[in-house]
Amino acid sequence: MTATLTRVDVAPPVASPKRRRHAPGWLAVVPLLAFVALAFGIPAVAMLNGAFTVKDPATGASSYTTANLTASLKGAYLTALLGSVKLSAVSAVVAAVLGLLLAQAVVTSRFRALREAVLTASGVLANFGGVPLAFAFVATLGNSGVLTRYLGLADKGWDLYSFWGLVIVYLYFLIPLMVLTITPALDGLRSQWREAARNNGATAVQYWRHVALPVLAPSLLGGFVLLFGSAFAAYATAAAMVGSSVPLVTLQIADAISGNVLVGQGNVALALSLDMVLVAGLVMAVYLPLQRRSARWLEA
Repeated sequence: MTATLTRVDVAPPVASPKRRRHAPGWLAVVPLLAFVALAFGIPAVAMLNGAFTVKDPATGASSYTTANLTASLKGAYLTALLGSVKLSAVSAVVAAVLGLLLAQAVVTSRFRALREAVLTASGVLANFGGVPLAFAFVATLGNSGVLTRYLGLADKGWDLYSFWGLVIVYLYFLIPLMVLTITPALDGLRSQWREAARNNGATAVQYWRHVALPVLAPSLLGGFVLLFGSAFAAYATAAAMVGSSVPLVTLQIADAISGNVLVGQGNVALALSLDMVLVAGLVMAVYLPLQRRSARWLEA
């Protein structure tokens, strides 16, 4: 009896679906990681190194110390840092309230063209700043501005080149930014919630106090944090409009780098930049969890 051998074709091993799916993803991320390392990593390392480095003027030797950070939290530097925090907080609070009211009016409007026009204008105005914005306000509300002379604002004590004048200028781009930020959250409010509150005898004020505002609270706080960070990092508008009349940390950094006050304060400027990064880090640490919490509420 002769045994017959049958050839059995064996399929080649199949690559793991998990490995095959993730490998191209990592390859696609490599250019982004390289860009982030070059654009943010190298400047961050240089800033950290300079913030903790002091050069001896006699020998030229460099040493690591915290003297720059200590100097950045004293005197005029501390005043400028607190001034930036105060300006950013006040501007963010006012812009958050006015932006919420404007966004609510747009969301509840029956005119779709009005909604699209406001959102489009907000997208443009939220990115309009710097020297052009400063020039526009100087020409309109400055000491010799059109509205200043027409309305006689100078005789009433109006001064654009002051803290509150700068707040008004910042509101020009912060309010549109708040509209863009809070509109999706307002769209997420269910109409059934309002109807249920009305059926249970709740007034409009009670609905907003007990239903809408608690749901919107994470988005409102997140929008405030975003506005605070945007105002805190603004430089060109304030530099072109008020100069050094209003103490701001961004202006102090520019003065320290250029040597307008003291020569050789470049490393103190880096320490001030590190202070700003720490403040911005705290801002983002608050903003991101609030946004995630708001998304869970509105998508439920």
